[in-house]
Amino acid sequence: MGFGNSIQKHFYLPEPQTDFIFSIISEEFGFMGVLVVSILFLTLIISGFMISRKQIDLFGKFLSFGITFQIAFQAILNLMVVVGLIPVTGVTLPFLSYGGSSLLITLCSIGIVLNISRHT
Repeated sequence: MGFGNSIQKHFYLPEPQTDFIFSIISEEFGFMGVLVVSILFLTLIISGFMISRKQIDLFGKFLSFGITFQIAFQAILNLMVVVGLIPVTGVTLPFLSYGGSSLLITLCSIGIVLNISRHT
């Protein structure tokens, strides 16, 4: 439909700015938008798991794995809700959904993983 020309965000979806942001992205940007968001999440998840795998310290290894798994699980759960595979759970899409507390916790989590990666 083009950037800003989505019609589903006007009273068709229950929470288009939080829970269903991925459906708005897919409607406005099409397959390329879905592909870009999916590749970015996949890159983040793979690099997070590689950081945890390279750690010598067990605490850093488990902490980075847990944080990466939490972000991956949250993203996959939100995508499953948007596609319609599971019922609506209210889980936000990391980095993209509107909401200050979710974004703040996700950014702090990535900061911890980046700090762990410096101490390899």
